[in-house]
Amino acid sequence: MIGKILTLTTFGESHGPAMGGVMDGVPAGVDIDLEALQRFVDRRRTGQSACSSTRDERDRVEVLSGIWQGKTLGTPIGFIVRNTDARSGDYEDIARCYRPNHADYTWQAKYGIRDPRGGGRASARETVARVVAGGIAMQVLDKLGIIIESAIKQVGPCVVETAADVEPLAAEAARCGDTLGGVVACTVKGVPAGLGEPVYGKLHAQLASAMMSIPSVHGFDYGDGFDMAAKRGSEVMDVFEKREDGTIGTRSNHSGGIQGGISNGEDITMRIAFKPVPTLMRPVPTVDREGNPVTLQPRGRHDACVLPRVLPIVESMAALVILDNYLIKKTNVL
Repeated sequence: MIGKILTLTTFGESHGPAMGGVMDGVPAGVDIDLEALQRFVDRRRTGQSACSSTRDERDRVEVLSGIWQGKTLGTPIGFIVRNTDARSGDYEDIARCYRPNHADYTWQAKYGIRDPRGGGRASARETVARVVAGGIAMQVLDKLGIIIESAIKQVGPCVVETAADVEPLAAEAARCGDTLGGVVACTVKGVPAGLGEPVYGKLHAQLASAMMSIPSVHGFDYGDGFDMAAKRGSEVMDVFEKREDGTIGTRSNHSGGIQGGISNGEDITMRIAFKPVPTLMRPVPTVDREGNPVTLQPRGRHDACVLPRVLPIVESMAALVILDNYLIKKTNVL
């Protein structure tokens, strides 16, 4: 579960009947455009580029509760997205062995049992429920003047300008049976000052936790991030000034819109690093459950590069954190 006032609990396995979630804490009376929500969820779907999986899930959102005649009721919003194109036979081999860089071994070590079909709950298929909830949160934030955007900035070692640059790079890796990771940038605009907590609930820590919970994420920074470590304090000082409209702001934004764990009113900027997809379309050495060496043969349908599909996931996780903190701040004001 994520959140304190705005909470989301998801359920389902990759090859089970459906994925779904229960979202609580959304204020009553908010207009929700279900067609726009479906378009947002569609951005995550497979089959929209040559580098994505060929698993053909339609990802139709079914709202079960909490929204009536296009308005939120203030009650829990329950929803499901049915799985319609699972091919569990592709995963018979991995039931007997452990795929490198996957969660097979660690889930077995923790629970003593696992669902090997498509990775079960460890599959990135779980993120479809996050995108449904995130799409709802983004519509609420939009009414508050808060906008979230994301873009691909790097694929493998290559800096890219547009999403169209991803496909040829991923296709080259796929021809070798390989995969690519990369970096996504996310910006949250219109955030008021005062969101977040000063010590253990720092806003950047909450965002980092949310982003690091996304499958394949291996790194997070905000503002100048790791680049700031190589600079002097005088080079990264965000000097305050009074603007023409009477508000206070900063001349620069090295801090990425967060200071002392609390938003300062500037754009919140962050970068999220994704590892290469661990499933390779070529033979891979590993061991079975008894530790005997085996070779995994390439099977199944997998992304050569997940970056085009992760943008709505990143935006969703940012939306859930920002809206939760907005609602928390409102409870602190009499």
